[in-house]
Amino acid sequence: MPKTTYFTATSIDGRIADEAGSLDWLFTADRGGEGSSRFPAFYGTVGAFALGATTYEWVLEHEQLLRQPEKWREWYGSTPCWVFTHRELPAVPGADITFVRGDVRPVHDAMAAAAGDRTIWLMGGGELVGRFADEGLLDELVLGVAPVLLTGGAPLLPRRLGSDRLTLTSAEQVGGFAYLTYAVGPA
Repeated sequence: MPKTTYFTATSIDGRIADEAGSLDWLFTADRGGEGSSRFPAFYGTVGAFALGATTYEWVLEHEQLLRQPEKWREWYGSTPCWVFTHRELPAVPGADITFVRGDVRPVHDAMAAAAGDRTIWLMGGGELVGRFADEGLLDELVLGVAPVLLTGGAPLLPRRLGSDRLTLTSAEQVGGFAYLTYAVGPA
């Protein structure tokens, strides 16, 4: 069974998007690009990934992927992607995207089959990742803590995960970012 990892950036106060649903704060915080330097090595381990509709729509709009679909392939290659949604969303032309809804367990099974021995990446948002955690399908958190405080916005993970389920396995400074890696125990 592949490892399922929530690899994400977060503000010091635990936000993954600001009040407007934007990630622009992250790009400002990562001025020299050092904070995101761990992502390429991580993504090299990924065999499948999932994201929620809000995250997908933000990426579509922010990167203008419907007008420039080649960007998807530049970033994500041919890695299969699952988008959890309750509404119709446009697909990026040429991308291996499956739109799904409902229970995360059967989708996780399909992702695991596609990933083989490679990592399943939960891209976000926090509510979707929480659903995986609720089902005991989350193995690891990798948090790139950005040097910024946001006063509101989308929480990192809108669930309580206690210290009985979280074990710090690594801490590293990368530029102004602190990367914290936690193993997640059973639900």
